[in-house]
Amino acid sequence: MRLRLTIEYDGTPFHGWAAQPGQPTVEAALRDALATTFASVDKRAVAGRRVTGVLAFGSGVSVDVEGGPPPARAAAALNTRLPDEISVVAAEEAAPDFDARHSARARSYRYRLFTRGTPSPFERRRSWWVPRRLDVEALAASAALLLGEHDFRAFTPTETQHGVFVRVVESAEWIPRGDHLDFEITADSYLRHMVRTLVGTMLDGIDLASLLDGADRADAGQTAPPWGLYLVAVAYSRG
Repeated sequence: MRLRLTIEYDGTPFHGWAAQPGQPTVEAALRDALATTFASVDKRAVAGRRVTGVLAFGSGVSVDVEGGPPPARAAAALNTRLPDEISVVAAEEAAPDFDARHSARARSYRYRLFTRGTPSPFERRRSWWVPRRLDVEALAASAALLLGEHDFRAFTPTETQHGVFVRVVESAEWIPRGDHLDFEITADSYLRHMVRTLVGTMLDGIDLASLLDGADRADAGQTAPPWGLYLVAVAYSRG
């Protein structure tokens, strides 16, 4: 039986998603929970691998399992075996050909700035503290340039495994929320560090218009730290 899991996690104490020898990772914790909940586990896939410090509200995972609780009880069973920083919020049977990565139509991310003049212990590792005055209108105009199809190679490391740099952005905007200013973006897929480098470049005041047609990484700005980045949702065309 193929399961589709929706998981939330706080990536702060983990060394990213992917399993690494001798390091705590989200994938390793989920793998161990699955192995002790089901008699067999195979073909695990995730809707995007993330680096240390990233948080997720709605990450998708697909996995083939046998010999365990039915889907209606799978989330509760797995949560008894997961660390507090990870939670399975939904589990359901999926079509045999559903793949959490390849069946994803779009992914939505949020990058959160904390803009209060003084730091907060509650925001540490939850947002990027930027206490200086920001030109929200200029940031909004920059975000509007991202809509549509563009070559984003300026927003990923020069040394990369990506062969195709064109991505399609469905929506992109800056949203003020009290002491927070959130950048929210939905696209078909992303390059490594793409969202964080977009944020850093916009905060550096660099014009995006000249960078969206295959410019060099050196032409873009800084890469924002990982702890302000949230995977908000994954949209599937089927499953």
